[in-house]
Amino acid sequence: MSLFQKHEASLKQAIQALHARTFYAAFPENPSPATYGETADADGQAKFKSRIGQKFDELKQPNPEGWAGQEESPYLQEALKITYPIFSVPTLVGRASRAFDTWRKVNAKDRAGILMESLDRVKGRFFEIAYATMHTTGQGYMMAFQASGPHAADRALEAIASGYEELNRFPSSAIWEKPMGKYNLQLHKEWRAVPKGISTVIGCSTFPTWNSVTGIYGSLVTGNPVIVKPHPGAILPIAIVVAEIQKVLAENNFDTNICQLGVDTFDKMITKELAEHPDVKLIDFTGNSLFGSYLEALPGKTVFTEKTGVNSVILDSAEDIDKVAANIAFSVNLYSGQMCTAPQNFFIPESGIDTPSGKVSFDQFAQKFVDNLNSLVDNPKAGPFVLGAVQSKKTSERVLESEKLGKVWLKSRSFENPMFKKARLATPVVVEVDASKKEIFSKELFGPIALLIKTKNTDQSISLAKEMALTHGAISCGAYTTNPTTKEKIADEMSLASTPVSFNLTGGIYMNQNAAFSDYHVTGGNPSGNASFTNPDYVTKRFTWVGHREPVKV
Repeated sequence: MSLFQKHEASLKQAIQALHARTFYAAFPENPSPATYGETADADGQAKFKSRIGQKFDELKQPNPEGWAGQEESPYLQEALKITYPIFSVPTLVGRASRAFDTWRKVNAKDRAGILMESLDRVKGRFFEIAYATMHTTGQGYMMAFQASGPHAADRALEAIASGYEELNRFPSSAIWEKPMGKYNLQLHKEWRAVPKGISTVIGCSTFPTWNSVTGIYGSLVTGNPVIVKPHPGAILPIAIVVAEIQKVLAENNFDTNICQLGVDTFDKMITKELAEHPDVKLIDFTGNSLFGSYLEALPGKTVFTEKTGVNSVILDSAEDIDKVAANIAFSVNLYSGQMCTAPQNFFIPESGIDTPSGKVSFDQFAQKFVDNLNSLVDNPKAGPFVLGAVQSKKTSERVLESEKLGKVWLKSRSFENPMFKKARLATPVVVEVDASKKEIFSKELFGPIALLIKTKNTDQSISLAKEMALTHGAISCGAYTTNPTTKEKIADEMSLASTPVSFNLTGGIYMNQNAAFSDYHVTGGNPSGNASFTNPDYVTKRFTWVGHREPVKV
C-alpha cells in the first residue's frame, strides 16, 4: 500500500471539509490519555527536558558549518542552550536547487502521501512540541499543546488538501478537436502544474508552528522545496516538524533537502540574504509590518505575509453585559495579548451601552471589564495558565510604557506563577483614550494592552474601526449589538475593510480564535497581510499551469 492509499480517505475528508466549512478536526485538541496514550504527556515532557543543553541532531542535513542556538525560556528566564546545525545561505539554496529537480517531478498523489504521513508522525510528538512551545514562546500549556500540535496539524492538512485539489482541478491531457468543414483538426494537449521554485518560510517568535506549517506544506504539496527559517528565539517546535518531514522523505528515498531548516542567531541573521537570493521564488512571512512590507516589495518574488494589525471591538448594545465583559476580558488575558488576533481598541459610545435593563455607562462598563480582568488574573487555577508568560522583554517594556497614554483604569502588576517562580509576567493594562487621539490607537501595541476609546456614538465607533483596518490593517474584529440594522452596518463596513467580524461572542468562544477548514486567517485585503490561510490563492500562486500541444497522428 502506498502512502497515498494509506491516507487517501483522510485527504478526501479534508477536501470535503474545505467546501462544507463546518466543524472538522482531524487531530483531537484534547490532550487526554484516552486519545494520545497514558504516558504521552510525561514522555513528551521528558523528551523536551532531555534536549536542554544538547545538540538537536535529528535533522538529515549533513556537514553543518557550525552549531548555535539562542533560545530562552520565558518561564525560567534562562537559556535553553540547545544548539542546531548552521548552514550558509549559498549552502541552503544550493541544496534546495538540486532537490527541486527531484521534487517537482513527483506526482501530486505521492507528494500528498508523504506529507500526510509526516503529519501522522508529528502527531506522536504533540506533547514534546507543546513543552518546546511553552519554553520558547511563553504560551500556557493548553494553548501550547493545541496551537502547536493539533491546530497546527489541521492547518497543515488544510494546505495539503487545498493544494492537492487545485493540482487536480483540470485534466492532465485531452484530445482537442475543432470542426474545419471537410475535416476535423485534432490536437493532443497536455497541461503541467509547474512549481515556482525554492520557498522560504520565515517564522515568528510567538507561534512558531501554527504560523509556519501552512506555508511549508502549501509549498511542498505543490512541488516546491522549502527552507524553513525560524525565529532565533523559537526554533525547537518547528525543528521537530522539519525533522519528521525529513525522516519520511528519507524512508521513501527522496532527497531530504526538499525541506531544510535554516537556523540563524540574533547577531548573525540570514533572513534578508535568503529572501533576496535570486533563486528563492516564494516567501512566507509572519511578523512586523516594516519587514513584511520590505519583503512584499522584493522584485521577482511571490510573497505571502501576515503582518501586524489594529484589532477593534465595537460595543453598541448587549443582552447580558456581564457575559460580554467576561468574554473580552478573557480575550485580552489569553496568552497575555500576544496573539495577532487579540483585541486592542474598544470603541464605546460616551452615552453608554444599551442593555435590556437600561444604559450601562462608559465608566460602569470599564469597571466591569477591569473587574473581570482581575478576577481571572487572581484565580490561581486559571490565571497563570491563561496568561502564560511574555515571550520578549520588549513586550514587557511596552506594557509599562502604555500606562502613559491616558487615564489608567488598570495598571499592569506582578503575580506569581506557582509552577515557574521566575516567569516573565505582565498582567493587562487598561487605558482610557479619547476618540480624537488617533495617534495613540492607530498602531499595534503588541501585548496585554487594552484601550477604551470613548466615541460620540456607535456610528463613529464603526467609522474609526473601519478606518483603522483600512489604514493600518486588522486581522479580527469583535462587535456587540442587539440591533439588526446596526449589525448589518458593521458587517458591511468592516467587509469593505476586509476584516472578519465576530458578533456577540459570550461563553467559550473568543475573537482571538480561528478554526481550520472554516475560518480564513487574514483576508489579504488590508495592510495586515496580503495572504489568507487558506483560500485557493494561497496555493495556486505557488505554481503555474503550462500547456503543450501537438497534432494527433492519424
